[in-house]
Amino acid sequence: MRYRRMPIEVESPEQIGYDAITYNLAESSMRDRTVGELKLDFDVGATLLLYGDHRGHPGLRALLAAEGGCHPDQVLLTTGAAGALFIVATTLLEAGDHLVVLRPNYATNIETPRAIGATATYVDLAFERGWQWTVDEIAAAMTERTRLVSITTPHNPTGIVFDRSELERLATLVAARGAYLLVDETYRDLTLAEPAPFATALGPHVISVASLSKAYGLPGLRMGWLMTRDSSLNEQFLAAKEQIFITGAVLDEEISYQLYRRRAAERPAIAAAVAAGRGIVRDWIAAESTMEWVEPAGGVVAFPRIKPQAPIDVARFYAALNGEYKTWVGPGHWFEQDDRNMRIGFGWPTHDELKGGLAAISAALRSATR
Repeated sequence: MRYRRMPIEVESPEQIGYDAITYNLAESSMRDRTVGELKLDFDVGATLLLYGDHRGHPGLRALLAAEGGCHPDQVLLTTGAAGALFIVATTLLEAGDHLVVLRPNYATNIETPRAIGATATYVDLAFERGWQWTVDEIAAAMTERTRLVSITTPHNPTGIVFDRSELERLATLVAARGAYLLVDETYRDLTLAEPAPFATALGPHVISVASLSKAYGLPGLRMGWLMTRDSSLNEQFLAAKEQIFITGAVLDEEISYQLYRRRAAERPAIAAAVAAGRGIVRDWIAAESTMEWVEPAGGVVAFPRIKPQAPIDVARFYAALNGEYKTWVGPGHWFEQDDRNMRIGFGWPTHDELKGGLAAISAALRSATR
């Protein structure tokens, strides 16, 4: 493994320092919550800090399994979705193996296979096509050495939700080719419609990954999971977890269980906040002549771009945005895209902060006009 730090981490707000940022539109989750806000129903002081179940909290796994059409023992709790993605990549891929990955994508889905030495073919999504893909494109990208096809829905950074019937067709294709399908569903609970069953319902070769970080504003818990109905593969994933972590944190898992079992009651307020934030960005896009977007249907991020014909000096834009206006977005290079694209998070900032940050983007665009 040859690790390198990813730009999305090197340039992240937590590394820059939150106190150095006035308007933080770079976050990809709901606003962070305090422990007190969760109204926990257990005695923290009486919690025994033992080695827990290696697969993770049985109650939480049972809740997840019921939504994924699998057995609780086919659910593995991990250190965030990032931990799950690392386990999947390092279990399934070796140097020289081939995978197919949608791009743009969350950086870990690209960088970890690259660190392993796997060969990737990227199916590049395009603004002009609404950031959509076709099964035929993925089929054409696969080879005899393809071990894994990796997709994300709702998609990060665009917020696009991929059609369920297309996912079913893709699952059929991948099974016929003898490969595994990884579906990163981290934003599943942030779709406009009722969430579909976890992708594991699509077949035993399908691996679903998700977490509590994005939808519930709990990235500090580091609680994620992966699911597969392939019990033999699940045993390999468990072996990887045991060799890296042994088990999860007992307190994190209990807090996560408490939250997840009442998620139905949590979702309406979250959905209302997300809808309001998306509306603020929609109104800004409509009024900002230099910007355009494909409106997201899920998640709390959008991936608008400076119009190709707009006479903007992109380097000057970011220099003004970060330096003069102390405002952060996720520039395109975080996702191996042109920096005319930018990821804007509308779930983490307050609505006043979001409006202030968007106004700062407009001001920086004016200052960078050629």
